[in-house]
Amino acid sequence: QVRLVESGGGLVQPGGSLRLSCAASGIIFRFFDMGWYRQAPGKERELVASITSTNRTNYVGSVKGRFTISRDNAKNTVYLQMNSLKPEDTAAYYCNAKSTWSDLWGQGTQVTVSS
Repeated sequence: QVRLVESGGGLVQPGGSLRLSCAASGIIFRFFDMGWYRQAPGKERELVASITSTNRTNYVGSVKGRFTISRDNAKNTVYLQMNSLKPEDTAAYYCNAKSTWSDLWGQGTQVTVSS
């Protein structure tokens, strides 16, 4: 069964850190480009960070220098390390896996940055 399962979200104070994980199953993970998206209430879903099958990374400008995406092909897992979190980072975060033949989504994990 093909699944993407996110974890690691929660409530954190401004300036704090969280690490999101996305565990994939049912796919040949190393062939997939992986991404983290987020969607805040009333806003469109946006790409936060991506990492290709060859480990090229890309970030939206608002998170550059604060967030780091990485992958562990041995564990079929992609991570998003989020540091110096701001209230505007509050959103549901979704994992995405793309290949030539597939576009897969996880169920999302909520990140709330508030004092």
